[in-house]
Amino acid sequence: MRIRPLFATAVFAGFACVPVAALFAQQSAEKPKPEETEVWKPVPPVVTPAATPGGAPSDAIVLFDGKNEDEWVSAEDHTPAQWIVHDGILTVSKSAGNIETRRRFKNYQLHLEFRIPENITGSGQARGNSGVFLASTGPGDAGYELQVLDNYKNETYVNGMVGSLYKQAIPLANAARKPGEWQTYDVVWTAPVFDAAGKVVRPAYATVFFNGVLVENHFELQGETLYIGKPFYKAYDRAPIKLQAHGDKSEPISFRNIWVRELP
Repeated sequence: MRIRPLFATAVFAGFACVPVAALFAQQSAEKPKPEETEVWKPVPPVVTPAATPGGAPSDAIVLFDGKNEDEWVSAEDHTPAQWIVHDGILTVSKSAGNIETRRRFKNYQLHLEFRIPENITGSGQARGNSGVFLASTGPGDAGYELQVLDNYKNETYVNGMVGSLYKQAIPLANAARKPGEWQTYDVVWTAPVFDAAGKVVRPAYATVFFNGVLVENHFELQGETLYIGKPFYKAYDRAPIKLQAHGDKSEPISFRNIWVRELP
């Protein structure tokens, strides 16, 4: 039997350890530091939240604070809005038609509260019908509608119920309160983007919380709201927010505490 010299074995072992030690040293040198993944600028702007839930934060544009309709005009001819302001509440005047904001918006966060009358009558779509047009692109009902309706024990087609993006998105839940109780919408609207030829580069998206419940989760819209037919896009840049005076015979609904925050 041949015996390997101890010296040779030791030398071989020593050489074998060199690459392993070097590898560990290299890995230790390449290990990232926490500072390499820390971002310090740009610093986000300071926004003071409201003192009460649902109130307007410091950077919000208040569209209705219970005092007047100064931020609103008729959607038909842009004359001053003629809905009813009483006791801090804005109530639909069906004879005055739809109203929309004087200002135009692109991407934004919207908060509003609405109330279906306690003595509401009718059924289906003829029961407290109104709408929030997230971008009003023309007269009448042109634009992108978030439905307002009484759906507390009131059945209708589900892509036209409260919380729906009308005729496009069925809400994830029915969180409707009883008629006579105030209800809230909190919306994040991402406007569509068009190229110079009017072709859609990025579609519109909407996220909607209804009474604190997520009912539309970054839903991709297929175009503007249509009562009949398939939706399609028409190019626009910035647009007002519109409130609908629907023609059904039920009692008109009311709004309060409406504010918006513009987003990048």
